[in-house]
Amino acid sequence: MTIGIGGVSKPEALARLSNMTSGYVPISRQEFELRIGKLQNLMKQSGAAAIYLHPGTNLYYFTGLQWSPSERMVAAIIPAEGSICYIAPHFELDTLRDYWIFESDIFGWHEHESPYDRFGEALASFGIDSGKVLLDEATPYFAVAGLTAANPNIEFELAQPLTQSLRSIKSAAEIALIQRAHEMTLEVLKAAASILKPGITTTEVEGFIDEAHRVVGAPAGSYFCIVLFGVATSFPHGVKEPQTLKQDDWVLLDTGCVLHEYISDITRSFCFGEPSDEHRVAWTAEKQAQLAAFSAAQLGAACESPDAAARESLVRSGYGPDYELPGLPHRTGHGCGLDIHEGPNLVRGETRPLQQGMVFSDEPMLVLPAKFGVRLEDHFHMTAEGPKWFTTPSLSIDDPFGLAEKT
Repeated sequence: MTIGIGGVSKPEALARLSNMTSGYVPISRQEFELRIGKLQNLMKQSGAAAIYLHPGTNLYYFTGLQWSPSERMVAAIIPAEGSICYIAPHFELDTLRDYWIFESDIFGWHEHESPYDRFGEALASFGIDSGKVLLDEATPYFAVAGLTAANPNIEFELAQPLTQSLRSIKSAAEIALIQRAHEMTLEVLKAAASILKPGITTTEVEGFIDEAHRVVGAPAGSYFCIVLFGVATSFPHGVKEPQTLKQDDWVLLDTGCVLHEYISDITRSFCFGEPSDEHRVAWTAEKQAQLAAFSAAQLGAACESPDAAARESLVRSGYGPDYELPGLPHRTGHGCGLDIHEGPNLVRGETRPLQQGMVFSDEPMLVLPAKFGVRLEDHFHMTAEGPKWFTTPSLSIDDPFGLAEKT
């Protein structure tokens, strides 16, 4: 039997876990101020007069304001020079003041009024009546259309080149939160693997993983969760119907949580029982591809380099080539931070150089259609010395969590 898989009851597995968040705090006001300053410098360099931030992770990243998007405009405007201001419905003003970090002017609008006109008034308060204004990439089309129609003298452009360039380089505080979130999820995955038994369903395991994430300190439980058994593991993001575990089934567990808005995302693949020869060959090929991508992630190399290295490794193992199956059907990795998928990605065509502070998943999944899939996913960040894992990669097919080494 694979080491660490099965043999533990759910209550016992939960009892072995404890809150892991002591000493970890949200991003400070000072860091938000630094982010705004960097954004304003980039706006000046690009000739942009201001940026519109829609509810979502960009709004939080730069202002610390958390707000759910809806059909009613709530937004922040940051000028290239000057202080932030907000747009919000009048009936939301007190709530906005309760949530904001930066106190400032609010351009309120009543239900019969146009928030797009108020946007123009907000720009005018900064002395902006024409020129280039950047739009948050999360802005929905109806808002883009409304802003454009109401402000014909403004040249709107996508803000993503600026927002992504800043968000892709994580600070020490961000790295610490991402590190701890991944450590939390790895402990949850170990616990989930330990409760597996014949007859357990994927739905039961998902429920356990959610509860376990709460125990280790993620108040919202699992940010997402994919649990797959058998042939279903060959579907990268799962299947519609739940499965029931059988002896010698292949298992894929993929989940993550949120710690002070920063996200974890880890996958483990292993056998519940005795792996077949085909399992062993594929698992080894996946492990080699993951390590090849990690080794290729060197400062100054293009973000596409790890993807190329992983594919070359799989070809040497007899899979692929390219996106052909059996092989790797998707990119090797993605950026991660406030969003589970954020740019840049480890994918062909991404020529941006790898820089210190960047964070990526490393998950060159190997899919054998109608049989099974192997995904080993860990994240790393770029340091002055090169890539560094947030979590120790899976050790072996017989000891996926490296538990034998600790005994």
